[in-house]
Amino acid sequence: MQIDKELLLKLEHLAKLELSESERTEIAGDLNNILKMVEKLQEVNTDGVEPLTHITEGNNIFRKDEVKNQLTQEEALKNAPDHNGEFFKVPKVIKK
Repeated sequence: MQIDKELLLKLEHLAKLELSESERTEIAGDLNNILKMVEKLQEVNTDGVEPLTHITEGNNIFRKDEVKNQLTQEEALKNAPDHNGEFFKVPKVIKK
Protein backbone atom coordinates (compact mmCIF):
# COMPACT_ATOMS: atom_id res chain seq x y z
CA MET A 1 0.00 0.00 0.00
CA GLN A 2 1.25 3.46 -0.86
CA ILE A 3 -0.01 6.77 0.45
CA ASP A 4 -0.93 8.82 -2.61
CA LYS A 5 -2.34 12.32 -2.93
CA GLU A 6 -5.94 11.08 -3.29
CA LEU A 7 -5.79 9.05 -0.06
CA LEU A 8 -4.06 11.89 1.75
CA LEU A 9 -6.78 14.35 0.69
CA LYS A 10 -9.44 11.93 1.92
CA LEU A 11 -7.67 11.55 5.29
CA GLU A 12 -7.31 15.31 5.51
CA HIS A 13 -11.04 15.72 4.94
CA LEU A 14 -11.97 13.02 7.49
CA ALA A 15 -9.68 14.58 10.10
CA LYS A 16 -11.07 18.03 9.27
CA LEU A 17 -7.59 19.38 8.58
CA GLU A 18 -6.42 22.00 6.13
CA LEU A 19 -2.83 21.24 5.23
CA SER A 20 -0.46 23.13 3.00
CA GLU A 21 1.23 21.32 0.12
CA SER A 22 4.50 21.07 2.05
CA GLU A 23 2.68 19.61 5.07
CA ARG A 24 0.96 17.06 2.82
CA THR A 25 4.31 16.00 1.39
CA GLU A 26 5.83 15.64 4.86
CA ILE A 27 2.86 13.70 6.24
CA ALA A 28 2.76 11.43 3.19
CA GLY A 29 6.41 10.56 3.82
CA ASP A 30 5.74 9.89 7.50
CA LEU A 31 2.74 7.68 6.74
CA ASN A 32 4.71 5.73 4.12
CA ASN A 33 7.48 5.15 6.68
CA ILE A 34 4.90 3.84 9.16
CA LEU A 35 3.53 1.45 6.53
CA LYS A 36 7.06 0.19 5.77
CA MET A 37 7.56 -0.52 9.48
CA VAL A 38 4.28 -2.46 9.65
CA GLU A 39 5.24 -4.43 6.53
CA LYS A 40 8.55 -5.30 8.23
CA LEU A 41 6.59 -6.71 11.19
CA GLN A 42 4.78 -9.05 8.79
CA GLU A 43 8.10 -10.86 8.27
CA VAL A 44 8.17 -12.07 11.89
CA ASN A 45 7.31 -15.76 12.25
CA THR A 46 4.37 -16.00 14.66
CA ASP A 47 3.51 -19.68 14.11
CA GLY A 48 2.48 -21.29 17.39
CA VAL A 49 2.18 -17.97 19.23
CA GLU A 50 -1.12 -17.56 21.05
CA PRO A 51 -2.84 -14.18 20.66
CA LEU A 52 -2.76 -12.00 23.77
CA THR A 53 -5.70 -10.29 25.36
CA HIS A 54 -3.42 -8.53 27.87
CA ILE A 55 0.31 -7.90 28.02
CA THR A 56 0.65 -9.45 31.47
CA GLU A 57 -0.87 -12.59 32.89
CA GLY A 58 -1.91 -10.89 36.12
CA ASN A 59 -5.35 -11.62 37.50
CA ASN A 60 -7.49 -9.52 39.77
CA ILE A 61 -7.21 -10.59 43.36
CA PHE A 62 -10.52 -9.88 44.98
CA ARG A 63 -10.80 -9.35 48.69
CA LYS A 64 -13.77 -9.21 50.96
CA ASP A 65 -14.93 -5.69 51.84
CA GLU A 66 -14.41 -5.07 55.52
CA VAL A 67 -15.19 -1.92 57.49
CA LYS A 68 -12.02 -0.68 59.21
CA ASN A 69 -11.13 2.52 61.06
CA GLN A 70 -14.65 3.89 60.76
CA LEU A 71 -15.23 7.45 62.00
CA THR A 72 -18.16 8.35 64.16
CA GLN A 73 -20.56 10.97 62.83
CA GLU A 74 -19.24 13.51 65.32
CA GLU A 75 -15.61 12.85 64.29
CA ALA A 76 -16.47 13.19 60.60
CA LEU A 77 -18.28 16.50 61.12
CA LYS A 78 -15.74 17.93 63.57
CA ASN A 79 -13.63 19.74 60.93
CA ALA A 80 -16.44 20.43 58.46
CA PRO A 81 -16.71 24.14 57.57
CA ASP A 82 -20.50 23.93 57.70
CA HIS A 83 -22.85 21.22 58.97
CA ASN A 84 -26.22 20.91 60.66
CA GLY A 85 -25.14 18.37 63.27
CA GLU A 86 -26.12 15.46 61.08
CA PHE A 87 -24.93 16.20 57.51
CA PHE A 88 -22.29 18.25 55.69
CA LYS A 89 -23.73 21.45 54.28
CA VAL A 90 -22.46 22.53 50.86
CA PRO A 91 -23.37 25.38 48.50
CA LYS A 92 -26.21 24.68 46.10
CA VAL A 93 -24.88 23.89 42.62
CA ILE A 94 -28.00 22.80 40.76
CA LYS A 95 -30.51 25.48 39.87
CA LYS A 96 -34.16 24.78 39.18
